[in-house]
Amino acid sequence: MRSDAQLKRDVEDELEWDPAVDAAHVGVTVEDGVVTLSGHLKTHAEKHAAQQAARRVQGVRALAVELDVRPPHGPPHTDAEIAHAIRESLRWRAQVPADRITVKVEKGWVTLTGTVDWHHQRHEAERSVRGLAGVVGVTDLLALAPRAVPADVALRIQEALLRQARREAKRIDVTVEGSTVTLRGEVHSLAERVAAHGAAWSAPGITRVVDDLRVRG
Repeated sequence: MRSDAQLKRDVEDELEWDPAVDAAHVGVTVEDGVVTLSGHLKTHAEKHAAQQAARRVQGVRALAVELDVRPPHGPPHTDAEIAHAIRESLRWRAQVPADRITVKVEKGWVTLTGTVDWHHQRHEAERSVRGLAGVVGVTDLLALAPRAVPADVALRIQEALLRQARREAKRIDVTVEGSTVTLRGEVHSLAERVAAHGAAWSAPGITRVVDDLRVRG
């Protein structure tokens, strides 16, 4: 088990290694395996990249994000300009049903509402937004359209876990009630936790994933 001091060094090194993050503007503290990131970054995309970098580090049990976005000085982008750029970005994403997504921008903070068919479409819509200039945050309120849930969906998810994350799959219990999947058990890292989520969300008809997974220290 890594000490908090070693984990802090590992997270700092990973942030320094990632070219999408200006590590000099990110502070790292660790207590009992819980990592807190603090500071001010220029874009929402950089904030997301910092979170992803911390999640990749073995031994991180949980992540607290106290980063805020402060766009660089210069002519500010108006909310109308940001909204127009988002509409264009969504329109050019082949996997995103842009005509079913409503965009609201208030002081650079973007809210997405509407209905999509798959979780990956929701993820792709958010990804297309967070990299745009002037965006300081994203609230994703996109809903998943109801779909029939196969009777063997729990087995399908377990098989996907075995394909994608064999080491921790045997320690993950999958239960399905209606269109809700609950994941219980242990994983070795936040990255493995994310992989388990991905397997669950890829199942047809699933509209909610409940995470009761524990990250081993």
